[in-house]
Amino acid sequence: LSPFSEQGNPEAQYRMAIMYQNGLGIVRNDAKALELMRAAAEQGHALAQHGLGFMYLQGECTPKDAAQAAVWFRKAADQGMAGSQMTLGMMYEQGLGVEKDPQAAKRWYELASGG
Repeated sequence: LSPFSEQGNPEAQYRMAIMYQNGLGIVRNDAKALELMRAAAEQGHALAQHGLGFMYLQGECTPKDAAQAAVWFRKAADQGMAGSQMTLGMMYEQGLGVEKDPQAAKRWYELASGG
């Protein structure tokens, strides 16, 4: 995977990011995990966008930043990622990183449920 990741392949970057994030077969490296997750996300990789949103939301490999999390969840949600749609619904419901908006929350929940 590493050579493909270094060549800019977003799927390889995403998978390597997960490996670095969790120390799977390699030494855990938060900075490298964030770098690779962002690189894949910026290329439009929906799972990486969701993963980067999660990193920002949970403060994993980077300081917590709910507003930045919302940006990345939105990008993944716009590509049909139900998990990101559900998370955005929760964020709008609670006003976490976005302005509280019950109608937006409802819309994202409906999209997540296939409606």
